[in-house]
Amino acid sequence: MRFPGHRRGVVSIALTALLLGATAPAHAASAAAPADAEAADPAPGTETPRLVDGLDEPVDATVTPDQAARSHLTDHRSRYAIANVGATLVTADVERDGARETVRLDQRYKKLPVVGGQYVVRMEKRGGERTVTGTSGSYFTELDVDTTAETLPAGVAVDRAVDSVRKSLSAGTAVVAGGVKPGTAPSAAQAGLTGTDEGLAVVPAGTGVLARHVVVSGAAPVTGEPVLTDVYVSATTGAMLLSSSRLRTLAAPGQAAGARPAGAGTGAATEPPPSGNGVTDVVGTGTKADGTVVDVPLQREDATGTYRTVDLTHTVADGRTVPVTTWDATEHDYFDTAGTWPEGIAPFVSPSSTLGADLTDLGAVDAHWAAAQVFEYYKTVHGRDSMDGAGMPIDSFVGITYGGNPFVNAFWDGTKMVYGTGDAEYKSLAADLDVVGHEMTHGVVEHTAGFLYTGQQGALNEAIADYFGNAIDVDVSGIPMSDPEASLLGGDLCRTTAPVDCALRDLDDGMTTADFNHLIETDARFDYGGVHLNSTIVSGALWDVREALGGDLADKIVYRALTEYLTPLSDFVDGRDAVIASARSFGLGGRQLKVVERAFDSRGVTAKWEETLPGKGTTLLLDRVDTGLYVDMQPSTGGGWWAVPRSSADGSEPPSIWVGRTDGRGEPRQVSGNDGRTNGFAHTDGKRVVWLSVAADYSDYRIMSAPVTGGYKQVLYRTTNPVNGLGTDGGVTSWSELNRETWMDEVRYLTGSSGQVRTVEHDWFGPATAPTVKDGRIAYVRYEVFEHEDGSWDWALGTEVFDTRTGRTVLAGLDTGAESVSYPALTTRGAYWVTDLDPGYTEAGAWHNSVRAYSFATGRSKVLFHETSPQAKRAWLLTVSDTTLTITEEAPMEAWMNATLPSDRLMPRLVQYTPDGKYVGAASCSPGAQMFASAGEGRTVVFKSTATSVTGLAVASGAKRC
Repeated sequence: MRFPGHRRGVVSIALTALLLGATAPAHAASAAAPADAEAADPAPGTETPRLVDGLDEPVDATVTPDQAARSHLTDHRSRYAIANVGATLVTADVERDGARETVRLDQRYKKLPVVGGQYVVRMEKRGGERTVTGTSGSYFTELDVDTTAETLPAGVAVDRAVDSVRKSLSAGTAVVAGGVKPGTAPSAAQAGLTGTDEGLAVVPAGTGVLARHVVVSGAAPVTGEPVLTDVYVSATTGAMLLSSSRLRTLAAPGQAAGARPAGAGTGAATEPPPSGNGVTDVVGTGTKADGTVVDVPLQREDATGTYRTVDLTHTVADGRTVPVTTWDATEHDYFDTAGTWPEGIAPFVSPSSTLGADLTDLGAVDAHWAAAQVFEYYKTVHGRDSMDGAGMPIDSFVGITYGGNPFVNAFWDGTKMVYGTGDAEYKSLAADLDVVGHEMTHGVVEHTAGFLYTGQQGALNEAIADYFGNAIDVDVSGIPMSDPEASLLGGDLCRTTAPVDCALRDLDDGMTTADFNHLIETDARFDYGGVHLNSTIVSGALWDVREALGGDLADKIVYRALTEYLTPLSDFVDGRDAVIASARSFGLGGRQLKVVERAFDSRGVTAKWEETLPGKGTTLLLDRVDTGLYVDMQPSTGGGWWAVPRSSADGSEPPSIWVGRTDGRGEPRQVSGNDGRTNGFAHTDGKRVVWLSVAADYSDYRIMSAPVTGGYKQVLYRTTNPVNGLGTDGGVTSWSELNRETWMDEVRYLTGSSGQVRTVEHDWFGPATAPTVKDGRIAYVRYEVFEHEDGSWDWALGTEVFDTRTGRTVLAGLDTGAESVSYPALTTRGAYWVTDLDPGYTEAGAWHNSVRAYSFATGRSKVLFHETSPQAKRAWLLTVSDTTLTITEEAPMEAWMNATLPSDRLMPRLVQYTPDGKYVGAASCSPGAQMFASAGEGRTVVFKSTATSVTGLAVASGAKRC
């Protein structure tokens, strides 16, 4: 995970896509460098090296390891540039492996935690002497933060964090009835998320930003999926800074293809009693899903004669017993098991020590047996006492559903493994040892490197979990590495198809950085920036190393890289450097070391790979336009100019408005001020830019205007009523504003310089919102609510067009029972919008929307693409010029169900048509997500692009072929 100024110059930090600029540590020092040498290739703004290897420097052997580590950093201040080690580094963890000592030190700034800041010191202690062998991690030297500044009340910051998560999960959404759908705006009544204040922290962007850490949890809008996310907002302005999910799932969302209290959970769940307290430890048998009969330790309840899935046969170094418990979660759902301990949950119970077919089918036998295998692997091979290295209990929840439906996924939530039911094609997700190994390895990762779960860091997390899951499976099962199925993750879950056809991932898929999925790091819909979809780039390199060096040596190399070198902000290249350094520490050199290096080279994981990220067909106009995935933060074009909200360089200010030329000439410039107000809904007609400026406490809304070429900005309108839409063109500015008497939105407008505010009148009951302006006309979303004769209520959604010159209003289209309508788009010839005409998710129209067009010449509307037709589009938003209709289309459903499809099929793409719906081609061949397009002349569109890890504003003029 990096900030601009990092040695490779690319950012990848926030699930929210609000990615920050900052300084970060330098590239690895050469292993052959003299002990007192500076690290090579220092990054701008910092002198602390990201990796120093090959040291052999003595340090005090009579003090504790963490004291010795601090002493080393202090004694070599010229190398590390850490001015006050004692005040800025606190001990996070000390691990010993024979003579080796690894000390993890978390960075603090004036006693506040620095997000992701962690430095590692590696030492060896033999014969009463101790030497430092190397260091690695992220330490930020340029922090200069006023930690005494007046901050927002904690409650306000929490509300901002919750609101930002809600908006990002409702991405790009305008008017909704009966639910939120892509391409519409979030409902004001949307609930289900709460926030918990975790105190102040420093986000290491620029010279640092004082932030409030909030844990947001609950159910997501749209999908209802559980949310458990660390969110950081500016403590002074409430601006969103970054976020990272705590839920580590097995597969990306849609692919089938909480905390447990010490001693007891809530309700009836308790720690298993020891033998002799009314229970007897026995060894039973069970049949795994593949038909193999295995021994499974159980507990017999003496009073009832029944057997519980509790295994108390495993111990750690200090002699303590580690309970391995498999819990019956068949009455529980994804929503009440993520990060929580449900009321009344208990282990599976069997009337016999021979577990029955029901427990086989549920996956309980596999989960119970496999958890023990993974525990013993880490203990025997790596000397690790459970996932946390300190003997934590092993808890597996088996049989959860998803909204009462079959659930084909599994996850680690910080305290336990949770396995879904499977479905007609997939067995219980616990029915494959590599899946169990994968989830338990997430626990190991959390207690060692602790990668943030987003972007490359999240993909590293998944890669290492995949690697060890498969490694454990092939070794326990006796499968040779040469077997084509050895590299498959989840291949044993298949009921009817061959493993190669339904496995969740293949570590031998040949994926390289050229195939990197440029995904939005916002939420599960986009796989948190490709944490699963990009993982085989690295796990494939690791698997290649295992195939070449053998499992015994390769596993030790990867485990040491994880536990002794990598830190929360490590990225792909850091992973490469760590594995190579770890290999050297085992004495590898010559041909063997070349094997490791070539494994990463073959996957394109080199220090140079990210320089190729911006793809063909795209010109980047501006970076840091990662201000949120909703319509008030999309770009606007007009008269050869663009306008867009942009994040501040260090995240300390809410978004500001920037303008520039569509042809890329000249320098973009900021037209709004830095005054703590949030700026959005930027619109330009090529002469002026108009935007909405909102006070930090939402008490004041101002519609601002300024010339695109420079000049004074002015306040066009000011109100205390919420304003949630805006458009401008040719001297007409329109917006939607809440009427506090009716509690409905109304469309209002200004013309010329008169200053007289007018309201678009209507004679129907319902709000009007989401205005767009073009050539003197205002198109807006109409929402009519009416009562049937039988007393039932219904609604109709559609688009209406008001002509400011004639005062006439025309109804372009109205659909009874429609669930959503997007912001309309206007040309001089007509209006276009996306609508959900079929509220039911029928098989033919599942997750599709219709696209409507209205002609001013004929006075008629028609459906260009109907959501239940063979030509149905997964339309999200649209924009239109006089010659070209550009639709943001989400990936087809099968893409979400198959992780092996090409990466460009998983992301929103801009697809172009003639105004009457004939296919023209792609707007751009750029990799990454293409979103929130605004039409220029002809096929030219300006849009948000994730072609680089920093969401940018890009321009394209249509592609001939991709």
